[in-house]
Amino acid sequence: MKFNSTKSKPLEPDMTPMIDVVFLLISFFSILVNFSQADQNQRINLPISEIAKPPDAPPTEPITLNIYPYGIIEFQGKEYDLAGLRKAIERYSYLIKQLDVKPADVTVIIRADGDSPSGLVQDVIEQCQERQLQIFKLRARQDNLP
Repeated sequence: MKFNSTKSKPLEPDMTPMIDVVFLLISFFSILVNFSQADQNQRINLPISEIAKPPDAPPTEPITLNIYPYGIIEFQGKEYDLAGLRKAIERYSYLIKQLDVKPADVTVIIRADGDSPSGLVQDVIEQCQERQLQIFKLRARQDNLP
């Protein structure tokens, strides 16, 4: 009895179906992501507050200001110091007036880090009020309360 001594190639699985499933899962979870919380910024560590409550409805015409502990303020994706923020808010105020939006109708969402100076938050609010921005929402965490 003679055996065939030819070598056979090892079987390799077809990866195409697995890659298709991975892309379908990525697409599925991308669609499920809630994009309505665009004012989230993970670099800001919000302070804890018992008084803070989530808003009942999303604000109309919102702008978000992120205040970092080292004194930098982020507005519309750019970082400013206090003087630079004044100019940016002035430009924004002029722009919304051109779009027939009253500055008094704009909601300013302030997300200050828990370690940022409270005086800086007050200065930011004053600068907004100088440009007739009057509605403010301060963000804080409600979890981990003692």
